[in-house]
Amino acid sequence: MNRKNQEIKLFCEFVIPPMLIWASIVVAPLFYGLYLTFTNWNGLSNDFSLIGFTNYISVFTDSTFLTSLGKTFLYVFFVVIFSNVLGIALALLLTTAIKGRGLFRTCFFAANMIGGIIMGYIWNYIFSFAMTKIGEVTGWGLFETSWLTAPTTALVALIIVTVWQMSGYLMVIYIAGITNISADILEAAKIDGANAWQMFANIKLPMIASSITICTFMAISKAFMSFDVNLALTAGGPYKSTELLAFKIYQTAFSNFEYGKGQAEAVVLFIIVAIISMIQVRVSKSKEVNA
Repeated sequence: MNRKNQEIKLFCEFVIPPMLIWASIVVAPLFYGLYLTFTNWNGLSNDFSLIGFTNYISVFTDSTFLTSLGKTFLYVFFVVIFSNVLGIALALLLTTAIKGRGLFRTCFFAANMIGGIIMGYIWNYIFSFAMTKIGEVTGWGLFETSWLTAPTTALVALIIVTVWQMSGYLMVIYIAGITNISADILEAAKIDGANAWQMFANIKLPMIASSITICTFMAISKAFMSFDVNLALTAGGPYKSTELLAFKIYQTAFSNFEYGKGQAEAVVLFIIVAIISMIQVRVSKSKEVNA
């Protein structure tokens, strides 16, 4: 067998099977899902018909969808900001010569290993029973009632839980970025009289710009797709005040039996996330070049 035939054989053995698997579990469902957005399928019946762009028109004229979209943008904004700020702060702290930093890194990262459903139930207990007990004992009005019972504080609670989980994961990426900074550069800055803030703002922060790009992208995509924590912690309540977009799509498709409309909402969410992510990556990459 000549070299060319050998390469063709290897291609057929190692490339085509993964491509077929990927096409069957990603590409085919994607196009089938797009097709369903143009139908009135309820998710159960074998009979459905094409209705054109009716589902997409319904999505953008549905006040509950637009309200959920607004809450999701608010949620994503605060989650991305606070999770990255906390991730950087933890990374800076745990790259110093403190005792037990390996243990601390493990503890902070462990939050990310807890499943969203389990974590939601754990924090539901904390907000509903542990914090109210603190309020009962201390008399602090902030903790006398569960944060999950009021629309404003319920959304705040959801943001806190997501930031708590995500910051530990982002911390690991930031630690990798900080440890890759040359010690000679930091030593030279110290000799020149730079204080801790100046070293962070003028050296460390610009040199971990690539880490910021990655972490911001991951935080945006994960926050927009948040579902399990939303389901277990608040289930969209109270009064749908914490019904984020992913949970709204689930409700439309599987509770209201409007699967075609739910698919259309999912496509809209995908487009929104793709556009925002591309803009973020482009802007962040330009900062990396300038740095």
